[in-house]
Amino acid sequence: MKLQEPLIPKPVPEFPGMWKAMGPAVIWLALAQGSGELIWWPYMIAKYGLAFLFLLVPACLLQYPLNYQIGAYTLLTGESIFQGFIRLNRFFSLYLWVLMTLSFLWFGAFAGAGGTSLAALTHFPHGWSGKGQTLFWAYLSMGIFFAGLMLSKVVYRFIERTMWFVAAVTLAGLMVACSHADVVKAAGDFFRGLLVPQWPLPRPWEWKDATKLLTAVTFAGLGGFWTLFYSYWLREKGAGMAAYMGHVTGPITGKKELIPQSGFTFAGTEEDWRRLKKWKKYLAADSAAGIAGNIATTLMTCLLAYALLYPQGILPDRYEIAVVQARFFEVSWGVAGRLIFLFVAACFLSDTWLTTLDAVSRIHTDFFQNFFPGFKRFSFLQGYYFFVFLLTAVTGITILFNEPGPLILLSAVIGFVGTVSFSVGLIFLNYRRLPELVPAGAVPGRFFFWGLVLATACYAALAVLYFGTLMFQPRI
Repeated sequence: MKLQEPLIPKPVPEFPGMWKAMGPAVIWLALAQGSGELIWWPYMIAKYGLAFLFLLVPACLLQYPLNYQIGAYTLLTGESIFQGFIRLNRFFSLYLWVLMTLSFLWFGAFAGAGGTSLAALTHFPHGWSGKGQTLFWAYLSMGIFFAGLMLSKVVYRFIERTMWFVAAVTLAGLMVACSHADVVKAAGDFFRGLLVPQWPLPRPWEWKDATKLLTAVTFAGLGGFWTLFYSYWLREKGAGMAAYMGHVTGPITGKKELIPQSGFTFAGTEEDWRRLKKWKKYLAADSAAGIAGNIATTLMTCLLAYALLYPQGILPDRYEIAVVQARFFEVSWGVAGRLIFLFVAACFLSDTWLTTLDAVSRIHTDFFQNFFPGFKRFSFLQGYYFFVFLLTAVTGITILFNEPGPLILLSAVIGFVGTVSFSVGLIFLNYRRLPELVPAGAVPGRFFFWGLVLATACYAALAVLYFGTLMFQPRI
């Protein structure tokens, strides 16, 4: 079923230059740092050494064609990826939205994770329990970021500047941490493990780790529905035809802007094709920059786990890896080493709540306005801030829960189903629906088509393995 609003003809905007256009990849990188690098891969390295490290880089590279295809739809039409899914099939888009909603009910836990690191960093408020200190810092960070969002003139600019800072501090901090003598000494064996897996396993395999390994491979970088955020960052950055879209402005200091309900197309003049070629090169480079930066940071966290945790037989649980590693730095470098690592971990994690709050609020508003015609009587800004307040309240409550095991498992199951589903949807959207909307020859070429097909097939195979391990793993 088609949207009522047709695409509006416009010339392709002039490309402003690579440096000015950069930004979405930095947000992607910084958010990926907080959403996974301190959890699955370092855990597997700390427990099984270099046995599975050779899977890391291929797992990250699988996301490249997926990112590019998501970005290509927005760049060519100015519309969000969810608008594209609605154009493809309304029931399919509803199915994806329901899965996405369920998967993001508990993202307040990332503020709690950042609070854990900040509590270990400061031991403040003095006299409070560890849980009390964690909640204090979690709510404080949520309050600061919420205030920053409310006071910003353009929300995206506030997000982008925050994430530039987080990415820079994290990269610098990890490089300092990896310069430690014990880490440098282990680097040779570690990098050989990227090509040659350690075998036999240094310790007996535990079936309960099968789901963790598959989750680490599938969600390397920004996995699951997080990947779809890239479309919204490109849209706000004004990439390609999205330059004609308005911005989400702050409710207090921002000037209200009109955000069109549908996207744009172009006539395909010689000048259009010249400009489009530059935009597509930018998209390829921006996507690659996010992936490359993510590989670098993940390798550094895994190197730290191999050098500092694996020899001691210490197995961190979830976000505890930051605190555990910080203890080792304190032994060698004193208090300064511990503070450096905890500060880096705090930067990893504390920004994740802010960026997820913004992106999920955009998706909900986007979906309601385009799926239910009656919601168009409300402006995009009204819908966006309604969901910002609602999700802030919801996560402020759910952060009090300790993420019970069944909820973590449910989130992983939803992520697997969602990844396979929207990957298949992207194939049909960009190679069946998109050619009807834009001039012939504008859609991504064969390289990205087969890359998307390969990534989809790999994710589908991983999903089968994941559910197989859940069904057939031995019960103790």
